[in-house]
Amino acid sequence: MSAIGTSTPRLDGPAKVTGTAQYAAEHTGPGEPVFLHPVTSTIARGSVTSMDTSEAESQPGVLAVLTPWNAPRLADTSEREYVICQDTDVLYRGQPIGLVLAETAEAARWAQSLVRVEYDQQPHDVGFRTDHPDDYEPEVVNGGYEPASATGEMGPSLARAQADGHVVDQSYSTPEEHNNPMEPHAVSAHWDPDGPLLTMYDSTQSPHGVASTLAPVLGLETEQIRVIAPHVGGGFGSKGAPHAHDVLVALGAIHLPGRLIKYAVTRQQMFVFVGYRPRTVSRIRLASDADGRLTAIGHEAWSQSSRVKEFVEQAAVPSRSMYAAPNRRTFHHAVPLDVPAPYWMRAPGEAPGAFAAEVAMDELAEACGLDPIELRVRNDPETDPESGRPWSSRRLVDCLREGADRFGWSERPATPASRRDGRWMVGYGVASAAYPHMVQPGSQATIRAEGGGRYRVQVGAVDIGTGTWTALTLVAADALGVSAEAISLEIGDTALPYATVAGGSSGISSWGSAIFAAAGRFRTRYGDDPPAGAETTAAAGDNPELERYRAISFGAHFAEVRVDADTGEIRVPRMLGVFSIGRVVNPRTVRSQFIGGMTFGLSMALHEQSVRDTRFGHVVTQNLADYHVPTHADATDIDAVWLDEVDEFATPMGTRGAGEIGNVGSAAAVVNAIHSATGARIRDLPVHADALLEHLPVDQ
Repeated sequence: MSAIGTSTPRLDGPAKVTGTAQYAAEHTGPGEPVFLHPVTSTIARGSVTSMDTSEAESQPGVLAVLTPWNAPRLADTSEREYVICQDTDVLYRGQPIGLVLAETAEAARWAQSLVRVEYDQQPHDVGFRTDHPDDYEPEVVNGGYEPASATGEMGPSLARAQADGHVVDQSYSTPEEHNNPMEPHAVSAHWDPDGPLLTMYDSTQSPHGVASTLAPVLGLETEQIRVIAPHVGGGFGSKGAPHAHDVLVALGAIHLPGRLIKYAVTRQQMFVFVGYRPRTVSRIRLASDADGRLTAIGHEAWSQSSRVKEFVEQAAVPSRSMYAAPNRRTFHHAVPLDVPAPYWMRAPGEAPGAFAAEVAMDELAEACGLDPIELRVRNDPETDPESGRPWSSRRLVDCLREGADRFGWSERPATPASRRDGRWMVGYGVASAAYPHMVQPGSQATIRAEGGGRYRVQVGAVDIGTGTWTALTLVAADALGVSAEAISLEIGDTALPYATVAGGSSGISSWGSAIFAAAGRFRTRYGDDPPAGAETTAAAGDNPELERYRAISFGAHFAEVRVDADTGEIRVPRMLGVFSIGRVVNPRTVRSQFIGGMTFGLSMALHEQSVRDTRFGHVVTQNLADYHVPTHADATDIDAVWLDEVDEFATPMGTRGAGEIGNVGSAAAVVNAIHSATGARIRDLPVHADALLEHLPVDQ
């Protein structure tokens, strides 16, 4: 019996619910721990002219106060995000400009408030807009994609559609959003001249990535840094790379060798220097003939970036492959501001881009007088429109059809604002989803026979709460032809074989391919009855099929929305997602991933918005009271199902990525359902009741 596909409880579950699973801030080290708290800038642009640390240094328990004038020197200052306490430049409000080391976390936090800082303050600009004078075309956008693409001629197609068909030409916006996993970013680290120079217990999605990134910054070899992360309490992308807090702790560890330095980023600081989803605007232009067949697709995207570090959401990239059209154009703009550097947030690029494109498709369906599902079916491409390659599997139409049957789409109100249930206006919405299948190169795995039919499998992967401990155990069992109980898995440590980041929905595909490669070599060398101690290490090889086929995961989202006819209150009693991701490794955890992503989409549609004060440069909604996310009461009936399939071209396991596709398109489904319920066409997120007031019925 195959282990893959077996619904399996989380193997790390007992440790987590009993409190024995150690997270980054809970590890112990040599001697009593030292606690760190940063001193942060209170201006958005300028320079520090002086820092008076005398009162802070005199406080009980304070061991040191480091500033740009006395902090250890970094070896490489080319990456501005990591230039901490090295110069006096201030590039955004909340930038770490110093740090306090103390015997307790409370003493460190109190002492940092006593550091007196003087500035040379300069005018700042944190106002995002599409007509910004510093707007530019980046060399690449996130994911390494080219910023622009063009096929055919947009102008003539739009002109013909204006005369004989239909045109949608609208702009859509998404706000800043901040990743807020339950476990904040946290690091415990110590410097030991007799071992690996720096040992870090880090809440990260990429232990090996932290080591390789920080090594040149600190003037070390990668193997001189050991990063340990057995349990991570969520990341949603923000923990995919080290940020300023990692450098802060490293500086503290270098200053106090032999002591364990601890720092857990506060909830307020989670809204500053550890990444976020930047604001975006997408201008979508769709042209179709009279029957609703697309003749042109245009997607022009603007992304907020930073003068600290360029980061541009690839919001227009999904439109290159989603639907068939002979004429296509995409383009990206970067708008650099005096703000912290943006970074990954679940489905970066795809989530805001799909919101815009899928709402535009709903608008086109209405203009054509077509059912929104039928419009998508008519424009489903037989091959990848961007590359011309055949699909490894494209079952988007199956997802739409299956979802329509399960959701009861045939009962959708025939026209907007036409159905009532008491005081509630009722509407249905749909949207498509797509997320690229990615296998990151380089992951390795070691397999060792333990005797008695047991095997130890080692790979430097990390479980960020997604179920990796369990999924990789099932993969290893399948690869070796044994039961899951025969596998002892080791992950979450750079002392283990190299593993790529848990990001881009690539983790299981990348690490599982390495395990399959190691298992194949192991069985070739030792057969089915290996001696105890037999061991093999192998890396995942290239997959030539991914050069011949285009592999993408697909899905369809359905949402029911109810709007109070008196107040405009919005409720979403039902959401359904149907997905095509190849073979499912663990149904129990993949369903959790889908539902989590769909909840993200609900949150994106109705709740999340980081409000930045343009006068001072900081986010004012920097807590979980003012920064709203859904609760259980907001997500009463969310279900996710998937098609039974094996994608033999994607990975040796037949799998594709599952982690982020639940978040792609789900916000659009909610917004499209709001239109169905009220007739209000909302193009800016999040949607609040005040946006609907003018669309509510006057006479009840």
